[in-house]
Amino acid sequence: MKDIKVIDLSRILAGPFVSMGLSDLGAEIIKIEPFEGDETRKWGPPFNRTDASYYLSVNRNKKSICVDLKH
Repeated sequence: MKDIKVIDLSRILAGPFVSMGLSDLGAEIIKIEPFEGDETRKWGPPFNRTDASYYLSVNRNKKSICVDLKH
């Protein structure tokens, strides 16, 4: 799967979990987030500094960019 690139526009639970599995298999995942960040960054405890452990676990191995999708 290392030649596969995925743009991940998902948030919260199911979508990030699926793209996590794809990244674990070697796909390159680019996560698109709003400027305020994915809502799951604040799901906790536990936290690792400011981000929730859930957010960090399902978004491992992903690249991330912020985009204003409203304008």
